[in-house]
Amino acid sequence: MTIRLVIADDHAMIRAGLRLVAENAPGVDVVGEAADGVEAVAVTRRERPDVLLLDIAMPRLDGLAAATTLLADPAPPRIVMLTTFGSDENLHAALRTGVSGFLLKSSPPEHLVEAVRVAAAGDGMIDPAVTLRVIASFAAQPLSPPPELDTLTPRELDVLRLLTRGLSNREIAARAGIGESTIRGHVAQVLRKLGVRDRLQAVVFAYESGFVRPGRP
Repeated sequence: MTIRLVIADDHAMIRAGLRLVAENAPGVDVVGEAADGVEAVAVTRRERPDVLLLDIAMPRLDGLAAATTLLADPAPPRIVMLTTFGSDENLHAALRTGVSGFLLKSSPPEHLVEAVRVAAAGDGMIDPAVTLRVIASFAAQPLSPPPELDTLTPRELDVLRLLTRGLSNREIAARAGIGESTIRGHVAQVLRKLGVRDRLQAVVFAYESGFVRPGRP
């Protein structure tokens, strides 16, 4: 199935580079571009892409506001935020909004394709550096753990810990010493029991609940 993609960034050269990488990936079709947040909302609503690559720092309407607007639509796209690491203070707010991932502008081209495919498949992905250093820095410190954590088995708790490190199913399977298909089943159970829609939101849950704390393994 072809993945319909819209690219929104206020720098023309970055848009051109992202388009070049995306169009060279099998099964990805760039159906629109936008140079600011207002245009990103308009183009997305017109073209109805599967995935929107959205710069978090945009003129007229910033990426966070554009994402919030689009995610309130009846059938929103999956949104992967583009960011320069360390330059934005709204990353945590964007995660809580429900975006499907973060792509660092310094990431290699293959990460762009992977982020688009993962988002289109209904999952979420963030760079491990963002997972450990940005989400953790905004993590809440609750007084007591939420009851959802009590529903997880010891194996599922281990899987959740490894998810917070930005590991793929294959990497988790290798560390756990069990099959990748089994890990997929555990991940699905973790998402269901926590009441979240993808692994990215599970990571947010883990930090906000205090299950994982900044600076601790």
